[in-house]
Amino acid sequence: MEQTILKANERIDDLQRNGLRIIQDPERFCFGMDAVLLSGFANAREGDEVLDMGTGTGILPLLLSAKTAAGHFTALEIQEESADMARRSVSLNHLEEKISVVQGDIRNVKELFGGSVFDVVTCNPPYMIADHGQQSAQDAKAIARHEVLCTFEDVAKGAAAVLKPGGHFYLVHRPFRLAELICTLTKYKLEPKRMRLVYPYVDREPNMVLLEAVRGGRSRMEVEKPLILQNADQSYTEEIKRDYGF
Repeated sequence: MEQTILKANERIDDLQRNGLRIIQDPERFCFGMDAVLLSGFANAREGDEVLDMGTGTGILPLLLSAKTAAGHFTALEIQEESADMARRSVSLNHLEEKISVVQGDIRNVKELFGGSVFDVVTCNPPYMIADHGQQSAQDAKAIARHEVLCTFEDVAKGAAAVLKPGGHFYLVHRPFRLAELICTLTKYKLEPKRMRLVYPYVDREPNMVLLEAVRGGRSRMEVEKPLILQNADQSYTEEIKRDYGF
């Protein structure tokens, strides 16, 4: 039965959470540590309406459905093949009533869903500006990694448009763009409230930043203690093993 839902080059991976599984194609793009860390950083209250912008194959809604008591997840993805895989993963996990997959453009998010309709928005956006090592504007990996089809300003503008006042926006990005991220968020009245830097090793520079912003929030941000991924011997730290199951 499971083989009938798979297409060429696809596989089913175990997410190690509540028996959840996901369909992925290694030749297109597979989720990484950033998505897993964002799922741990983000939160939703019981009954919340959650939107994941640029969902890829649906990794964040799947993980957050196991972690939270949110009412419903909407997964927005522009690439037809990725949206199709996300729908099949939702079906594989029997979560059709919990997660809806919509194919569409982040730049049209307000037109798609209306204004001020979500309690929580999550996003793992492209990190690199379009001309940083880009190979092909149509390549799935390039679209996931580079600002080919949307910029961070598009992401922030969209999140602000569909969040309810007081709604929460969670994202993961790269520290080298942190000043730009904060300026753009505040431009759209998304006040940064919480930040955590992620380090591959304790003696290395951070390579990820987790941010939480609140629509219309007051100006005050909590900087959490650093998150260290691996020990010197390349084993995962106790926090990563305890909280993320690695």
